[in-house]
Amino acid sequence: MEWNAFGVAERLMRYVQIDTQSDPNSLSFPSTEKQKDLSRLLLQELLDIGLVDANMDANGYVMATIPATIEQEKLDALKLPVICFCAHVDTAPDCSGTNVKPILHQYYDGKDIILPDEVSQIISSKDYPYLKSFIGEAIITASGKTLLGGDDKAGVTIIMEMAKYLMENKSIAHGPVKILFTPDEEVGRGTEHLDLKKLGADFGYTMDG
Repeated sequence: MEWNAFGVAERLMRYVQIDTQSDPNSLSFPSTEKQKDLSRLLLQELLDIGLVDANMDANGYVMATIPATIEQEKLDALKLPVICFCAHVDTAPDCSGTNVKPILHQYYDGKDIILPDEVSQIISSKDYPYLKSFIGEAIITASGKTLLGGDDKAGVTIIMEMAKYLMENKSIAHGPVKILFTPDEEVGRGTEHLDLKKLGADFGYTMDG
């Protein structure tokens, strides 16, 4: 599968600018209504790429199905399971999710990355040696005052890009693929109101950023 790297980066940078911070002290579900701002956007984008069953329930769960490209008779014979790819839309309460300013560091050169809004925040390969494996690649960070929100908007981004790719390349043989976006994972309540019967998947994989 060939990804459009710029498209992936642009999508992630759009999503992280939407404040979806959850609240461990809230008794409502989802714990913050603003999580639904991203959920509504994702719903519309799923509908736009042709997932006609895409929906969001009152609790903020977004579900959709990428239709099988294998005819039903063959699906039945193969006994293919229905798989689901899942990610959560909320960001952690530990640090602000308001006014996130994502920065794309194109062609990372291996040097320390100093975050401009808080120059004491330095991302160094001495502290994070795995960064050396990304020299020459693009890296996205926050500006220093907030979380980036890569957990789990990176997972959301990859699932959305996968859905778009599969809808545009229907020669790829696959069974039905379910998509699920949940709220409140960061406060331990992400599956509290999830209707597994409605989801209708045999197996699920969490794409956690």
